[in-house]
Amino acid sequence: MTDLTAAATESGTGTGAAADIDSRLEGHRVELTGYCYRMLGSAFEAEDAVQDTLVRAWRNFDKFEGRSSLRSWLYRIATNVCLDMLNAGKKRARPVDLSGPTPLAQAALNPLPENTWLEPMPDGRIIPSADDPAEAAVARESVRLAFVAALQHLPPKQRAVLILREVLAWKASEVAELLDTSVASVNSALQRARATLTDHESVAADAANPLDEEQAKLLERYVAAFEGYDMKALTALLHEDAVMTMPPFDLWLQGHDDITGFMTSFGASCADSRLITVSANGTPAFAHYKPNPEGPGLVPWALQVIDISDGAITAMHCFLDTARWFPLFGLPDHLDAEGVPEGA
Repeated sequence: MTDLTAAATESGTGTGAAADIDSRLEGHRVELTGYCYRMLGSAFEAEDAVQDTLVRAWRNFDKFEGRSSLRSWLYRIATNVCLDMLNAGKKRARPVDLSGPTPLAQAALNPLPENTWLEPMPDGRIIPSADDPAEAAVARESVRLAFVAALQHLPPKQRAVLILREVLAWKASEVAELLDTSVASVNSALQRARATLTDHESVAADAANPLDEEQAKLLERYVAAFEGYDMKALTALLHEDAVMTMPPFDLWLQGHDDITGFMTSFGASCADSRLITVSANGTPAFAHYKPNPEGPGLVPWALQVIDISDGAITAMHCFLDTARWFPLFGLPDHLDAEGVPEGA
């Protein structure tokens, strides 16, 4: 029994009516998850927040009077859930937000707690299908790791205002009603939020969904270079100031010499790896499997989120907690020697 069905049972809702309400609420799950993800910076906290939102909506559906749209009502609930979760003042970050790059000669792998880090998210869970290319582009840009990281610098209510106004294109009056405040307050919060983002947001990566021909060829070359562990070929694809991050470790490297040097020293066991294409945070991404040190085949090692700009790879964000990420992305936990999921 799902949480929503349980809520319906508790409320005494009939089977037919319950199915109708369930369908109406579930129709908003993806966009609500995208909203909560931007607010919280965590894949799992976002999904928990949305589930809490939908359960609250179930239990209070008889009180929904239709004075606003169902969508607006759900966003009000979701906003309150997220603001409650953010009351502790916590914010998530990327390694590049916490310190400067570490020279390869001083590299050390120091893990920080899970709740330190901004988390990746599958596109299908946070980007609703859109017929309007411009709307789709905004949705993808607004879940990029750099943008979500910049949002973390905003106080919670400013964060909500900016997302609702700039990403979701709500009117100031609609946001004011949702937050129980004035239009003037909303406009002031938006102005302050924009100023903060200008200070913190890094240069945006190129649009990469759908990939244009040049980007597709670049990624094909990247896969070939990485799987062949050809550092010369990889260097040719990396921007001179490219970065590599590896949460949960706070270490991050900058420049192709330090990146390839790390890969051939600390990361030498990743030779003969395989990359499987996925999509995360509106950008190209790969599931990285490396040779199994305890037997045949290949095992999960990292989820790579790739940034591209001006025809070069500018960032390789490698999330190493594969026990969390691979199930979220629906990825197998083992490949055979040919790189094929077992049983496929």
